[in-house]
Amino acid sequence: MRRLLAPVPLAVITVVVALVALLAYGLVSKSPDATIDQALARGEREPAPALTLPRLSGGGKTSLTSYRGKVVVVNFWASWCEPCRAESPLLERWHKRISKRGGTVLGVDLLDVSSDARSFVRRYGLSYPIVRDREGGSQHDFGVVGYPESLVVDRKGRIAAVKRGPLDDAWLRAHLPRLLAEPA
Repeated sequence: MRRLLAPVPLAVITVVVALVALLAYGLVSKSPDATIDQALARGEREPAPALTLPRLSGGGKTSLTSYRGKVVVVNFWASWCEPCRAESPLLERWHKRISKRGGTVLGVDLLDVSSDARSFVRRYGLSYPIVRDREGGSQHDFGVVGYPESLVVDRKGRIAAVKRGPLDDAWLRAHLPRLLAEPA
């Protein structure tokens, strides 16, 4: 027992316990915020977190609350993300479809070089509003852990659907028409 309580074994045990605790913290902090997903699984719509960020082009800021009364597909992306490139034409088509019915797409460029993001927008001919989150703070607020991720905010500012990973036409068809038909 004396040997176990000697300074060296005690220090080794302390370091091992600290490393295990740090690993557990890292795993928990990197997982998506399950609050939104759990609420949707219960059939509840949580209010969307505040989001006010600078516009990618043109100066000024845009706030998610300024779209209250509209259905908003909030898409988190980056110019270097291959799946983001693949889904951009789909998002543009849907933006054109829903803009006439009180909907929009709002792109959130995360942790990206602004000039690269602007080139991306030009390359894919994106016409929907895009903001930039150079520091990535919105990732935590919305539980984003990968690119791309999207969520749909209803006309009352509540999160109505979440898609972790690339969007497809079937997912958008399953969610947007129903939400666009809801009153504000």
